[in-house]
Amino acid sequence: MALSPPGMNFTAFRSLSRAMLRGFIRDRTALAFSILLPVLFLALLGSLYRGSGTPKLNVVEIGNVSLLGHTAGQPGLSGVLTITHSDDKKAAVSEVRRGDADAAVQQISRQLIVHYSIADPTMAGLVQTVFSSIVQQADQARAGPAGSYQLLTHQVESTTLKPIQFLAPGLLGWAIASGATFGSAITLVNWRHNKLLRRLRLAPVSTGAVVLARVGVSLLVALIQMALFLLIATTPYYGLRLTAAWWMAIPVLLCGTLAFMSIGLLVGSFAKTQQGATAVANLVILPMAFLGGAFIPLEFAPAWLRDASYAMPLRYLVTGMQDVMARGQGPGAALPAIGVLLALTTVLTLTAVRVFCWDEI
Repeated sequence: MALSPPGMNFTAFRSLSRAMLRGFIRDRTALAFSILLPVLFLALLGSLYRGSGTPKLNVVEIGNVSLLGHTAGQPGLSGVLTITHSDDKKAAVSEVRRGDADAAVQQISRQLIVHYSIADPTMAGLVQTVFSSIVQQADQARAGPAGSYQLLTHQVESTTLKPIQFLAPGLLGWAIASGATFGSAITLVNWRHNKLLRRLRLAPVSTGAVVLARVGVSLLVALIQMALFLLIATTPYYGLRLTAAWWMAIPVLLCGTLAFMSIGLLVGSFAKTQQGATAVANLVILPMAFLGGAFIPLEFAPAWLRDASYAMPLRYLVTGMQDVMARGQGPGAALPAIGVLLALTTVLTLTAVRVFCWDEI
């Protein structure tokens, strides 16, 4: 007696399943990256959260801070602080504002003054907890009625800034990167599969016109994304406040769009199917979302992962927009990010041109 549902041809079902499985296996790109993607995330997230102990704080000592000398023998604080010295308070505070240090500390008599950034609320809370502990243990170690130490904390940004100031550029950068990469990669694969590329090649229109039209549309979409994003984020409910040089985020965003379009162009140049292009694009974009600082801070990550993040173009897109949208830096702060993104665009576009195929292989 047949066990299959009424009207179902089991032989046809088996043959069709076998054909689909063979098609998936033959698409080496989709097969490889479908398997590699979860393994890659296991390696990345496992490294990020392995041994989730207290991260080290990079602290700049301004002048002589005697209280920092007592931390070596304090239980729970030994090895937590990495201390560098500076006699220039303005330069030390600038390091904190740029994100190069977690705190800058100075001591005036019995006052311990800690300068910190709100860019990462988790790290800001950790800074205040650690230095509160230092002050408390120093008070306990003092003998006699000489008085206690006082902890003063100062946020290096304006106190009106909220975490949304730093969250918004990260989410916007991820949205732009995803849209540009997936859009150009999948479009190219579909055009090749539908023979549209061949027809465009034979049509009385230059290749440059086709490329410029695609780039123009992508840049326009990115600007619309940014406008809608900022329109929503600046409502009283979310409370995003744009700094004076926020407009410099526009060229950073446009250069980021070009950079991730070039990544998508390179992916679409060798991917054979839409599934393969999607898998490869995911493999590129999703790790960047974590390593580029778009979603989570990297203070808990091992040093090699933090170093690897400098090779991620999303890091420059996000930090470039953060510097001018949230950190209050001038227009010049965005220029390094723009330079890196344009250089990446040039290299990847030239590479994609060399491996580009008009027809399916």
